[in-house]
Amino acid sequence: MQWKVAILTASDKGSRGEREDTSAQVIRELVEEELTGIIVDYRIVPDEQDEITAALIEMIDYYQADLVLTTGGTGLASRDWTPEATRRVIDREVPGMAEAMRFYAMQKNRSYMLTRSICGIRGQSLIVNLPGNPKGVHECLMAIMDQLPQALRMLSGLPGE
Repeated sequence: MQWKVAILTASDKGSRGEREDTSAQVIRELVEEELTGIIVDYRIVPDEQDEITAALIEMIDYYQADLVLTTGGTGLASRDWTPEATRRVIDREVPGMAEAMRFYAMQKNRSYMLTRSICGIRGQSLIVNLPGNPKGVHECLMAIMDQLPQALRMLSGLPGE
């Protein structure tokens, strides 16, 4: 099965073209290599809760993404609003995935306990918040990669393994 994946970067500097979006590139590579997914939408928005919320809704409701992977906006800074925007649009949280990402990443760097990433379901789609740096994206996404196909199958109503 080829999953439809959308990538959303929350970054003030990235949205102004002042920073290259290397985290999204890591996501793209992992999605194509590990998940056999196809990218159906990619965008960079400023760290504004309303813009993040609107982008998440459009990616799922219009582009029919099975999986939305966000990067950025999950820390403790005053401009980090991705988890709050995600909570606005999801029907239910999937706390085990966020816990697994934090646990796995903390084995390498204890500062990952400070990430506020969440994972949740909107309709039949899964949203996963990832950190804003390429190394954190790689570690956190690989922590759950083996379970993503099963989660997506369950959400789409397909039989599991």
